[in-house]
Amino acid sequence: MNRLFILILAALSSSLVAAEKTNIVLILADDLGYSDLGCYGGEIKTPVLDALAEGGLKMTQLYNSARCCPTRASLMTGLYPHKAGVGFMTADNGKPGYRGFLNDHCVTTASLLRDNGYKTYLAGKWHLRGKGNLECTPTARGFDEFYGPFHDYASFYREDIYHRLPADRPKLKTKQPFYATDAITDYALHFLDDARKESSPYFLYLAYNAPHFPLQAPKELIDKYISNYEKGWDQIRVERFNKMLKLGLIPEDLKLSPRGLVPEVPNRNRGSAYFGKTIPLWDGLSSDRKADLIRRMATYAAMVEIVDQNIGRVVDDLKKNGEFDRTCIFFLSDNGACAEWDPHGFDNNPYPNNKLYRDSELDLMGQKDTFHSYGTGWANACNTPFNSYKHYTYEGGISSPAIIHFPDQLKGQGTIQRQSAHVMDVAATILDIAGANYPKNRSGKEINPLQGRSLLPMIQGNAMEGRTLYFEHEGNRAVRDKKWKIVYSNYTQKWELYDIIKDRSETTNLASNHPEIVSELAEKWDKWAAENFVLPSKIKLKAKGMPTIYYMKETPPPAK
Repeated sequence: MNRLFILILAALSSSLVAAEKTNIVLILADDLGYSDLGCYGGEIKTPVLDALAEGGLKMTQLYNSARCCPTRASLMTGLYPHKAGVGFMTADNGKPGYRGFLNDHCVTTASLLRDNGYKTYLAGKWHLRGKGNLECTPTARGFDEFYGPFHDYASFYREDIYHRLPADRPKLKTKQPFYATDAITDYALHFLDDARKESSPYFLYLAYNAPHFPLQAPKELIDKYISNYEKGWDQIRVERFNKMLKLGLIPEDLKLSPRGLVPEVPNRNRGSAYFGKTIPLWDGLSSDRKADLIRRMATYAAMVEIVDQNIGRVVDDLKKNGEFDRTCIFFLSDNGACAEWDPHGFDNNPYPNNKLYRDSELDLMGQKDTFHSYGTGWANACNTPFNSYKHYTYEGGISSPAIIHFPDQLKGQGTIQRQSAHVMDVAATILDIAGANYPKNRSGKEINPLQGRSLLPMIQGNAMEGRTLYFEHEGNRAVRDKKWKIVYSNYTQKWELYDIIKDRSETTNLASNHPEIVSELAEKWDKWAAENFVLPSKIKLKAKGMPTIYYMKETPPPAK
């Protein structure tokens, strides 16, 4: 009898501890543009995320690290990516800031939350298991369970390349036919049920690999969006810009950046034909080319809507279990829209003789065994009103749409928060919310001091002290310091200067007007680089070149 009483007390105590702790859901989209969501000015149907924004806050200046791996490293550790060992991609360059996997001098939020009584789960993309360290898996770095792909990018129809860890855990019978975004959510819901069985608070990292290429979605949803994009990218940019003005996301005197430049195409013979050229006018394209591009963007939009639908499944589950109001939900993108690699996108299964699909074959786009991107033209529209794209440190590359829904702490609903922050701050905020301490040492290793800072004061409606933020990826650099921002791209190889308060679309380079400011901020960048294992851009980093998009072979569409 006494033993039964003790067990009941223990169970009640465990339930009370779980009730006291805030559940945390961190949702990351892959290559989502700044203005894609409805609540950020887009025409894509995203009612679930729009509702989270309406009941929470939208950040206009949350900065990422310009690319998948570096952003994920910062998001998981609260450090600049180089300090965590992932300043580039997953190739091991033998340099401290560019190992391609999380080093031993950082610790993940998952590890610290697990130490603090949380169940920790990752459903989706990890992308921190470097070629030099295959042991850097989610379950080795603090997650109790994992389901997702280890590829940089992965077919949404190939169930065989999505993995379960620990390996002895049974795989679910996921919704069929298999589609990755749906399957990732199936596991996320399973993980939440697992935490409830143990009466534990939980940290769910829901890292969708959509809408990263390959562009793949059910045909009926693609068809729904065709008419949206017949007007072309120039008109879409104008419409998004005007909607953003009405939503109060951008100031009335902000200029829409010019149609973007096409970036350099690495390791492709055709790159030199496009380098430095402006994205073509939509009205100047042939009808065949337009038909092809319309379907690419429609496929992308369908992928974004499916992500929103699946986030809706998670929100419904939280509400059904009475957890929605005591759960902190973060949503953001890992970088800006993806311009890889020319105005019209690329194909893993090239058209015969590089010609367009015939009309009868267009319906195949986005279906199983196809592999497309949407190119620079649409990426430029998806990053409205900003300049440039993923890879680069202009605003279009490093600005994330970001939503925080946290009823317990949020002051005011539907708030637009304009304070600048960095993804490493999200990690610090999660630790603050969970009451988890950040260590100086772990497993006999000295841990780098936390560089992110908690955003909880901002969430509660308070102003936070400004600070300088730094960026580097592939030699692309930036410094954001109060109203000033300097930018260095790997193809111009010189510093530019912008008044980011008046000119966040970076249309007027003021470097020649204020050389002393450029010099001062460049010196700051050099000092930061030396302290954070950042290499000068003259060092050539090895990585997979773009031709390796062919490593994941799929069957070409049947000939007609």
